[in-house]
Amino acid sequence: MAANLCSRPVAPGSYRVTDAFWLREMDLVRREVIPYQWEALNDRIPDAAPSWWMHNMRAAARRNAMKRAGKPWQPAGSGREMRFETLPEKGQAPDPDAFYGFVFQDSDGYKWIEAVSYQLMRGPDAALRATAQEAVDAICAAQEEDGYLDTYYSLGLRERAFTNLRDHHELYCLGHLCEAAVAWHQATGQTDLLNAAMRFADCCAEKLGREPGKKRGYPGHEIAEMALIRLWEETGEQRFLEQAKYFIDERGRRPFYFDEEERERLGEAWGGPTQGSGYHQANAPVREQSEAQGHAVRAMYLYSGMADAARITGDTALRAACKRLWHSAAEEKRYVTGGVGATHVGEAFSRPYDLPSDTAYSETCASIGLAFFARRMLQMDPDSRYADVMEEALYNTVLSGMALDGRSFFYVNPLACDPEACKTDARLGHVKHVRQKWFGCACCPPNIARIVSSLPSYAMTQNEDTLFVHLYVAGETEVTLNGRPLKLKVEAGLPWEGEASVSVLEGSAEGTIAVRIPGWCRDAKASAVTLRNILTPGAEELAGDEKGSREKSGYVYFTGAWEPGDRVELYFDMPVRVTAANPLSPETAGQVCFRRGPVTYCAESVDNEAPLCLWRVDPAALTADPDSIRVEDAEIGGMPMKRLLVPARIAAASREQPLYRDWAPEETEDGTLILIPYFAWDNRGETEMRVWLHAR
Repeated sequence: MAANLCSRPVAPGSYRVTDAFWLREMDLVRREVIPYQWEALNDRIPDAAPSWWMHNMRAAARRNAMKRAGKPWQPAGSGREMRFETLPEKGQAPDPDAFYGFVFQDSDGYKWIEAVSYQLMRGPDAALRATAQEAVDAICAAQEEDGYLDTYYSLGLRERAFTNLRDHHELYCLGHLCEAAVAWHQATGQTDLLNAAMRFADCCAEKLGREPGKKRGYPGHEIAEMALIRLWEETGEQRFLEQAKYFIDERGRRPFYFDEEERERLGEAWGGPTQGSGYHQANAPVREQSEAQGHAVRAMYLYSGMADAARITGDTALRAACKRLWHSAAEEKRYVTGGVGATHVGEAFSRPYDLPSDTAYSETCASIGLAFFARRMLQMDPDSRYADVMEEALYNTVLSGMALDGRSFFYVNPLACDPEACKTDARLGHVKHVRQKWFGCACCPPNIARIVSSLPSYAMTQNEDTLFVHLYVAGETEVTLNGRPLKLKVEAGLPWEGEASVSVLEGSAEGTIAVRIPGWCRDAKASAVTLRNILTPGAEELAGDEKGSREKSGYVYFTGAWEPGDRVELYFDMPVRVTAANPLSPETAGQVCFRRGPVTYCAESVDNEAPLCLWRVDPAALTADPDSIRVEDAEIGGMPMKRLLVPARIAAASREQPLYRDWAPEETEDGTLILIPYFAWDNRGETEMRVWLHAR
């Protein structure tokens, strides 16, 4: 087994997914989501909030053309105001030369191009590539001569660029541009977008850094950190790695840069120094941070960049900080659905164990960011705890963010939803009880498209002599162990059936294949896992001694000479688990939820008598007799799935009862509670929903 277990993702293009579950999702993104989002980026979705993305790119391109022609250009009136969100005046037609939307609007199209690129890696599509080329050409035309590329400032007051890194999003847009450029280059071999990203990165580096004459700035909304590292990995240009390390190392140092920036911008109106910005994870140097706090998406992106840098540089202090922050985010502040960020105030983490259900924020992008962070922790330290959380996020909150038809989306992912309350209660104003066609702030839909399209890079990682299987996604892939190629086949029935295998189809190599034992199986019943080491071609009995094996941190490592026909088989018991939260979590006290495999379940009123708060389950009886919970085949929105039928009781209640009464045993009736996968809720019309159910 390799002394250095650090690994890199398997390239999405080298993994041909055949998995019944994930192939449906990936094909849905290719067939429905990407074309739909292209229409959204062009503001052609009826009754949906406009994106303004292509509008802004074309306007910036016209500005550049006028300047090259020596013609005068002035920013449109709305652009001069430099607001966080700029919209046309009520009743007026959009100005073709004005910027509209949020300051980060450029990033939406970059994420869309990244998703397209992963799809092109799966297989050629001339029409899709031509459409994406239109977007790439628009971006390149919008880039200024000095490499600057941010339509908010290009169409506004360019001289104010880099003056509000805390609140505005130039470096966030840079990060998403880098991510898109690398994926586009890998998919097509073209360097047009890659050159644009490199030029913009160099433009930023000329202004930001520790050298005299530069600003000590770093991103207000992180992602540039991990994106620049990816740009370095793709190009080999060391300056991009150094730029990423600078952003990480400078963050939170005193004097706080965001204070200096604000003082320079506001002058006499400045309110004085602060204790740093916890909202931006900038209140202390990153190596001193120990609690996940502030804006959840920003935090996840920062921690992902930190993990990349720690893995690449061997920085032990940075690695230790990543592990502390992981524990805080994943073990104290994570929803059972793999969501993070409990409060709508600042789209932020709350205190440990504060995980409300109906007011949950749990932004889709934050769950995606948690998967980013988890994979990077796996690359640095192959421990199945990280893979368990990554899997939980992917199968639950990430997929909940997109309807089963791919045409509407959740930004916020509550764990309880009453449609009438959402319509009338201002405290729930951030919660939508039905998915939306699009958002003015549309970060989540293209983010879902890009992570689903790049799923293979989360399923496996490898280093020189070890392949790590983190997720069981059926398909075929080609890897290299100790310089020798192997073609492998993965078979799997997850998330519904607990069988998986890894087989060698072609090639021969010496090395290690490490397979993960999921925590949902190991924690439920350790003896339920059976590992059949190796089946040799034509052998009637298991030849378990042919490969040396050892278990570490939830992975079983098989080391030896691999030949065609060699096979690792895994059989996972998949009981329905009755789950309770830590007693320190006040919102879930006296409640339980149900999970099976990686999937968390919920109740909907479309299947059950409402209100759902009246249902009671008996955890002791269900645990003593797990067979009393029936697992049945079902179908929602054309997707085959499993539903649960749980023996339960429903309490009697009416408006004629007094508001308060002396305690007495509840009057209840027997019933059967029907539960469906959380990701599938709100696909059958308006409905109440609950994940956590009252125990009796």
